[in-house]
Amino acid sequence: MERIPSSVLEKDILTRLELDTLSSLSCVSKVLHFSVSQFLLTHSSLFFPTTLSPDEHTVNSIVDKCNKPLTSVTLCCLNLYHHSSICNILGPHLLDLTLFCCYSFSSSIIMDIVRYCPNLRLLTLELAYHDEPPIPHFQSISQLLHLDTLCLKKRGLIAGESCLANLKLPKSIKVLKLEKVLESNAIQLVNELCVDGLNNLTSPLTRVSRLSLVLDVISDRLLGTIVDCLPLLIELDLVDEPNEEPLAENDLTNTGVQLLSSCSHLTSLSLTRVGRHCRVSFKRVNDMSLFLLSEGCKSLETVKLCGFSKITDAGFASILNSCKKLKKFEVRNAHLLSDLAFHGLTEDLSGLIEVKLLSCSLITSETVQQMASSRNLEVLDLGCCRSIADSSFYSISCLHKLTTLVLSGSDITDKGLSFLGQANLPIAKLSLRGCKRLTDKGISHLLHGSGNIGKSLSSLDLGFMRGISDRSILMIAATCTEITELCIRSCFYVTDSSLEALAKSKLQGGLKLLRWLDLYQCTALSAESLKWLRKGSSSIHGLHWLGVGKTRIASEGNDGLIEIEKERPWMIVCTNGCELGCLNGWQFHKKRVHGKKKTRPVIST
Repeated sequence: MERIPSSVLEKDILTRLELDTLSSLSCVSKVLHFSVSQFLLTHSSLFFPTTLSPDEHTVNSIVDKCNKPLTSVTLCCLNLYHHSSICNILGPHLLDLTLFCCYSFSSSIIMDIVRYCPNLRLLTLELAYHDEPPIPHFQSISQLLHLDTLCLKKRGLIAGESCLANLKLPKSIKVLKLEKVLESNAIQLVNELCVDGLNNLTSPLTRVSRLSLVLDVISDRLLGTIVDCLPLLIELDLVDEPNEEPLAENDLTNTGVQLLSSCSHLTSLSLTRVGRHCRVSFKRVNDMSLFLLSEGCKSLETVKLCGFSKITDAGFASILNSCKKLKKFEVRNAHLLSDLAFHGLTEDLSGLIEVKLLSCSLITSETVQQMASSRNLEVLDLGCCRSIADSSFYSISCLHKLTTLVLSGSDITDKGLSFLGQANLPIAKLSLRGCKRLTDKGISHLLHGSGNIGKSLSSLDLGFMRGISDRSILMIAATCTEITELCIRSCFYVTDSSLEALAKSKLQGGLKLLRWLDLYQCTALSAESLKWLRKGSSSIHGLHWLGVGKTRIASEGNDGLIEIEKERPWMIVCTNGCELGCLNGWQFHKKRVHGKKKTRPVIST
């Protein structure tokens, strides 16, 4: 290692590695430790992925030792308990700032960012809801005169509330993402953009190209305002979360969708309705709206339609037929979508890279057979399509570029997995969650077949599978050398032996370590299994996230969990039942701090 020139090591090796890999590499030898340290300190960017949550001491140590002023910072702030923790980062040198999971930060952080970072180009801020007085912090964002990308999210808001009513934007904005905002506030905001740029078509405001909003409701009024005020829109992503079925005058209808047909520059369109406490859908939109949309927006490359319960095969087929540049196609909760939508579309499907058909109950293996012509397909997600059977695997084996395959809740059997185990596909992510007919025998066929899936898998989801036991986990520990994410939640026959096998597995050639492990509701695990999670174990010491809710580990091993958290302060131990990474539930947690719990308010969702 000493013979490798430092310039080669830095430019050709270290620059290609992610931060967690660099951290592991620095532990191999003193030479590598020194090289990685120098490499990090001589760069003007600081990037922590969401899997790593540094504490205040770590952040300050890195910033103090940096040889150059930081121009770009990305941080997950779960372990930072006040926004003063990042004061050392702020300054006029900073151009890009991204702060995720800022549970303990108040909205007043915006005032500090505006005061100390006048040259900011990009700002992403993810806050948790706190019962704060209505101080208009968001108005000050208009003082960031160079800002062109703004992403503001405030998680945990009660339905019908918005934290962004006082938001004022600078004239330089081109990319805008807001969560959560009321429909009336969104209309007012878009109108203000239009009014400021109305007399000057070259105004930067008329060049807003990307808009993403999470709202209380999507309406015809909102779409009409967007179409009139943002004529050069390239990407539009709208999500609403109504508490009840909207009234006709406040809902999205055919009229609103048809208005989008005049957006000739549109390349990406996403319209989603999600019901939090009740079943809701776009019941006033039918096939006619998609006929007109597909004729007016032929340049669409990405289409996502979720919650359109009245659109049939004809409507979806019109998108596939007319949009010749289509690369990503996603449909959710479309109960009238069937195999007929894809019949006779062999040539039209050939350009697709990503197809997601979730909770579409009429989709069967025939649709997968049609997809066999999509030689460039990399992502195929058929989650909760319960009629997908073993016959689909022959077609799947023809997709030689497939990296992600989701078959959760399908009707596949052990025999089907034997076909997949023989295929030479570069599948890195595989989900078999809730496939009730699969057993340990199927996992054996998958991993011991003539194919290479055991060497390519980095993420595997076996959650809610009653037929899975220690035998499957032992095979995974011995075969899947690239595995970094493993979900075995609600696998009731997984015992301490599985955790021991994962801890003792000898990974070949210093390959990747297990980073995320979900053991939620693995009721056969004992509190004694905590010993395999301690720092001395050979492969689990690299964990960034551990889910142990509703296990004896959580109920009887509280002292042991506290010790583990002391050993690895960056690791997140979740006892709340979140999915991998707590990406959608961090704002509701209680975090232990040196044997105590940092109280977090209970927030209605």
